[in-house]
Amino acid sequence: MKFYLCNQKLRTCLGYIFLFLVVFIFFLMLYIMDMLEIKVNTTFIIPRPATVTPPADLHYDFCKLKPLSTNEALEEQRLLESIAWPETPSLQSPLSLSSTSHPAHSAFTILPRWGGGQWHIGDKLEVMIQMHDFQGHLKRSGGDVLLARLHNLTLGAGVAGQVLDHLNGSYSAIFTLLWEGSAQVQVILVHPSEAVTELQRLNTEHPDRIFFKSQFHLGSVTETTTCNVCLRPTQQPVCNYTDLRTNEPWFCYKPKNLSCDTRISNFNGGYKQKISSMEKLFQRGVNLKVAIPASGADSVNVLSKQDGQSEVASSSVGSGPSGYYFQGVWRGLGVTPVHQFNSSSAITQCLKGKMVHMYGDSTMRQWFEYLDAAIPDLKAFNVHSQKTIGPLMSLDYKNNILVTYRTHGPPLRSVSVPAIELHYIANELDEVTGGRDTVIVLGIWAHFGTFPIEFFIRRLQTIRRAIVRLLSRAPDTLIVIRTGNPKGLKAFLHASTNSDWYSLQQDKVLRDMFKELNVHLVDAWEMVVAHHLPHQLHPQPPIIKNMINVLLSYICPRKGQ
Repeated sequence: MKFYLCNQKLRTCLGYIFLFLVVFIFFLMLYIMDMLEIKVNTTFIIPRPATVTPPADLHYDFCKLKPLSTNEALEEQRLLESIAWPETPSLQSPLSLSSTSHPAHSAFTILPRWGGGQWHIGDKLEVMIQMHDFQGHLKRSGGDVLLARLHNLTLGAGVAGQVLDHLNGSYSAIFTLLWEGSAQVQVILVHPSEAVTELQRLNTEHPDRIFFKSQFHLGSVTETTTCNVCLRPTQQPVCNYTDLRTNEPWFCYKPKNLSCDTRISNFNGGYKQKISSMEKLFQRGVNLKVAIPASGADSVNVLSKQDGQSEVASSSVGSGPSGYYFQGVWRGLGVTPVHQFNSSSAITQCLKGKMVHMYGDSTMRQWFEYLDAAIPDLKAFNVHSQKTIGPLMSLDYKNNILVTYRTHGPPLRSVSVPAIELHYIANELDEVTGGRDTVIVLGIWAHFGTFPIEFFIRRLQTIRRAIVRLLSRAPDTLIVIRTGNPKGLKAFLHASTNSDWYSLQQDKVLRDMFKELNVHLVDAWEMVVAHHLPHQLHPQPPIIKNMINVLLSYICPRKGQ
């Protein structure tokens, strides 16, 4: 009997011990799995399917921008302050143009040379611009968007001027005199200040005025929904396509019968109508990109440089022009002289042994197409992609030249493109080995105008971090960034989606953000402003040729310079 009780107690003890071991092992496995998961998540980036955001009645922001670190937030605030536009007038509805800026009633005046006497190369020419309204009254506030250039069509010469807003209806345009002979002033009113008020409102209240679509497909079922970074809240669930590596946001309304993982394409969905009652502020030939007349002479005669006068040079933003045209050729005033690559053999020799990777929008694709046409042995490799979107690849096997192009990730106003081809520039740069024979060329701006400028700032911050990583592992990599440029604006639709004011703000942000890095700028903004050809989204061939010469001069600087 005693033996039986002892045996029973032993079995009970063993049972408790077994149970304890099972529980211990279970929690040990959970701990190990947790540690392994942490290790995986911090070492590798594992793709996962798109998630579904809850309906809007729970909570959903209209424009869901990526979060920022403390330093990035401080930088963003500084950038916003640096591009802050002068206060513009409030608008009444119905709109009356009577008190708005009117270029035909306004005028510019060339001020006498400081110290008197004749004009010489190297002098600064100052022009005073006085704005009036439709009633002929003086304007008393600033905020108008003005472009100014000095040119001589016979000499094929031109230079952009720096416009200063005195916040009282008057402006100064400052020019550097850079050639001998006649120099004619041209001042253009891009937008009256009242139009800027409306442009600001549109980006605040209607950042989704250009919207995008995605097609979802599985088996015999196909659905299409609206996509954007600024997606208005509804009762419909939202597919979250935020990029796992860059944290760049992108969303689509979830299709009714398909999952988020069945998305196959992305394309431009259209433009929202009836979003403004202020179209009269954007009239071609009236107050949209109209020349302002001169009060008195509109040109000066420039003599040769005086003895002892220093050479004209400018290498810092804001101190003067980055270059000028003479005889149709762009002459840089920066550290790197611009050389002419006028033959296919000269371009081939410069790019021999190089890999040139271009990323950006269609204005960057122009450069790819130029090189593709200029180098006889550069042959396109058919990757079965759309010509307007890419990816594109051309190879000169004989001279070991590779040129590629890939469009940037969303937002992208385009024809239908496979969703899998929407790559973010930062992710692409992280896949580049880099080195002395690698050239990276970037151009990103045109598709961001309708969004809050904070969205553009954050995209550039993402790209900049990738550039820093690339230069850290391969310091000899050459990186060239093409700025934005003024465009042809013919009506409200063009101005409200592609305004030069949006591009000007982006241009200021881009220059500031990359000024501390070892990167080179191609100043497309000044190269278009200074040229006599009409402004277009895609600059005309003579301007593109000069841009390519600047690019090639960075790649192949002459020895000793």
